[in-house]
Amino acid sequence: MRVDYGYFEEDQLGKPYDVRLLRRLFTYVRPYKFLFLLSIGLVTAITVFDLALPYLTKIAIDRYIVQDIQNDKPGVSEQRRFYESDLRKPRVERVVSRYPSLFEVQQPYARILYEDLSKLDKADLEDLRAGDYVGVACIALVFVAVVICHFVFSFGHVIIMEYGAQSIIHDLRLKLFKHIQDLSVAFFTRNPVGRLVTRVTSDVQNLHEFFTSIITVVFKDIFLLLGITVVLLVMNWRLALICFLMLPVIFLATAHFSRLARDAFRELRVKIAQINATLQETISGIRIIQLFLQEARNYERFRKLNHENYLAGMRQINIFAVFMPVIELLGSITTALVIWYGGLHVLSESLSLGGLVAFISYMRMFFRPVRDIAEKYNIMQSAMASSERIFLLFDSQERIPEPKIPSRTPDVREQEVFRASDGGRLRGDKWATVCFDKVWFSYVGKEWVLKNISFTVRQGENVAIVGPTGAGKSSLLHLLERFYDPTKGSIRLGGTDIRQVPKALLRAHMALITQDVFLFADTIRNNITEGNQQIPPERLQQIVAACNLDRLIQGLPHGLDTVLTEGGRNLSSGERQLVAFARGLARDPEILILDEATSSVDTETERLIQEATVRVMRNRTAIVVAHRLSTIRHADRIIVLHRGRIREVGSHDELIARHGLYYELYQWQRVS
Repeated sequence: MRVDYGYFEEDQLGKPYDVRLLRRLFTYVRPYKFLFLLSIGLVTAITVFDLALPYLTKIAIDRYIVQDIQNDKPGVSEQRRFYESDLRKPRVERVVSRYPSLFEVQQPYARILYEDLSKLDKADLEDLRAGDYVGVACIALVFVAVVICHFVFSFGHVIIMEYGAQSIIHDLRLKLFKHIQDLSVAFFTRNPVGRLVTRVTSDVQNLHEFFTSIITVVFKDIFLLLGITVVLLVMNWRLALICFLMLPVIFLATAHFSRLARDAFRELRVKIAQINATLQETISGIRIIQLFLQEARNYERFRKLNHENYLAGMRQINIFAVFMPVIELLGSITTALVIWYGGLHVLSESLSLGGLVAFISYMRMFFRPVRDIAEKYNIMQSAMASSERIFLLFDSQERIPEPKIPSRTPDVREQEVFRASDGGRLRGDKWATVCFDKVWFSYVGKEWVLKNISFTVRQGENVAIVGPTGAGKSSLLHLLERFYDPTKGSIRLGGTDIRQVPKALLRAHMALITQDVFLFADTIRNNITEGNQQIPPERLQQIVAACNLDRLIQGLPHGLDTVLTEGGRNLSSGERQLVAFARGLARDPEILILDEATSSVDTETERLIQEATVRVMRNRTAIVVAHRLSTIRHADRIIVLHRGRIREVGSHDELIARHGLYYELYQWQRVS
């Protein structure tokens, strides 16, 4: 027997096709493209503001703080720096007249050596440089205005991006939830709940930062890089080339570390999903764990898994612990080169001090988007790892197919049932006959669970199916409910192959009551009516009375509006069975299916359920899988299954008289 112990998350994904994943992710961006276009517009404005700030600093230094006026007298080789003033200003003229020996007058300007400025009185120096004070103040005001505009635009950008990202995550999670609901039961038998919860919660949430931090930030970084590149080349192309020397090394390092980071994030996502699955399994089976004293063993298993998750997380951290300092180191080396080369040019008077300061600011800004892009690989790789898992789940198409071409046009009432979401039902005698025609079924390969099963249940007939464990009784019911499709043969409902009937319409005619009753964490009323508000209160009271639930309801503080805990655990197993009978009766089905519904209850509860069963089965086609043979003695027919085949068919008395397999099972239960 071949068993696939791996889950679909564990499949080898091979080469990461980031472009393909991004293309699929961007299909969810399309409905909000105008928001992202607006955000890109804001990012463009923010980039312009970023580029303006260092240039304002350059203007302030070169024009107002340290003027770049050099000695231009012919025959004088010594380079001396001068401060130049406009004699047309009265205050400047007064200062020059007081210190004629310190100034060189060349109408309409007068200039003084920078080292001689200290020889002026403080008041005279302020008069001489009054224009510089005003200029610096104006530059400062413009600087503040640019910063305020930068803040406003950044605020708008964040709000728009958060709204867009939250909307995308909202849509993606809904679509994923709907997709999971449509998958077949076979899918859920192979994939633990914790893994699926991880896909819908943390993996989807991982994409939030991708949409907020990656999409428009990429545009911003590209715009900023292009803008800075142009400015640097215009200011000093030789100095700009020094900044670009490290780019090939940075790109090679980024490519190498991105591959390592992708593998680390893949492993981390798998470990997180395994932890969630183990935690869910532990909580669900806590009674068994405590009963069989498995706390230590289960703890050790979780400790090992948690340690593997820790190691995976540390591998991811180690990658970025090396990667980010490497980027910082390369940026620092480039800064040192610019300071050395640019400083030489300042000393040789071929570059102004303000130009060097602005150049260093632009260069550091140049490495900021490079560093940001490097940091975004953390988010990018996490998002890619999560999106791989999400789209792997989306790509899983294990679902029971709907009929492509209806075998007939449903009548008006059937169409209403098909469209209904409240579990409505439909009365029609032609739907109450069930026929299994040479049905073969296997869960895996050719390991047949059912072999050549053929029988017919007529309208209003009560048929019981019995047999030892593993005979295929529950599998037969799963086929009737279309949780699975037959491997060979067909099942017909009223002469129509159930594969040609929409699943919603098919299941609207049936009610299934199993031995493992599942109740939702909701009121008893909603668990019975399944949210159908069209059931009148009088009808609901009749259902409660028919299922012997009235005594339970009367003893509860809020009656039918009592809220149950998860799985209905605040009720006994027998009480949950009675609620399940009421839920089935509220649907008013033509076909009632009972799967060992009394196998786990006490004698008194069994009597109540038997009374409810008689009422529920009245005038309905019933198929009952029974473990206690005493409960099906009055069935119209009993079908005995053994190893997937029909061994005997007949009434209770007929089968007892044959002394066959049914007789042996009955005698064994009587003795036990």
